[in-house]
Amino acid sequence: MVEGFLNLNKRSGVSSRRAVDEVARLLGKVKMGHTGTLDPLAEGVLVLCVGGATRLVEYVQQSLKEYRAEFLLGQSSDTDDIEGEVQILTEPHVPNLEEVMASADRLVGRIMQRPPAYSAIKVDGQRAYRLARQGKPPEMAPREVVVESIEVVEYSYPRLTLEICCHGGTYIRAIGRDLAQSLGTAAVMSGLVRTAVGPFKLSASVAIGDLKNEQSVREHLEPPSRAFDSYVGVELSVEDLARIGHGQDVELSKDVAARAKNGELLARDSEGIPRAILIRRHGNWGPKRVFRWSE
Repeated sequence: MVEGFLNLNKRSGVSSRRAVDEVARLLGKVKMGHTGTLDPLAEGVLVLCVGGATRLVEYVQQSLKEYRAEFLLGQSSDTDDIEGEVQILTEPHVPNLEEVMASADRLVGRIMQRPPAYSAIKVDGQRAYRLARQGKPPEMAPREVVVESIEVVEYSYPRLTLEICCHGGTYIRAIGRDLAQSLGTAAVMSGLVRTAVGPFKLSASVAIGDLKNEQSVREHLEPPSRAFDSYVGVELSVEDLARIGHGQDVELSKDVAARAKNGELLARDSEGIPRAILIRRHGNWGPKRVFRWSE
């Protein structure tokens, strides 16, 4: 059985769907997907899930994502990047470094962000980008996203390079757009590299061109347990695992409970295999989700 995560280095100009299809051709009939789309312009970490790991997509999607993005100030486009119809602003404001850094700081934390019209978000049952391509760009409602940090790596007008750490659902194009707008100008994203998705780092990724056959894909697969690297784990006895499997609660020590992140713990068996996500319930710990790998 083939299952696990493939840390793929997607090249620019290739859609996430095409990247999945290229790997799928090497593996044959096996269920596959990915844990977060990268625009064709973007490159870098695209985590593919194979076999049983497809059931763990949500846990990888919850991981922090890191990006290195390049923007061009004084320009705008309908797509918020250079792939759209770019317009050069006439005599735009040229902000100094201090202004840029201050604006970046204001975009850190829980912020309201308006997704780009050219995005995969559904509006009235249709993808927003399809409506935009038909000349009917939808009015995108702002939504809350969480940005952990933004670092100004390099700034030499009009070129601005940022390193961004954020949670899922954040549009990097929109960060550049909003940063520029707060400075009285505009910006388009000219390059994007996703350098990490949780434990999956760009330095440990593999290019599609290096995958020649099924065996080479297998050699680069990482175990499904990588989806839970950020969880605090607790080893349960066979008896307690049986109780959890039947939806019953188990009692854990106060020391273990105190280490829980966001009120959740990962239950493992004696071999370290993830068996369930536990949540606080009735003073004890009960299953939020049970994993049955033999299914």
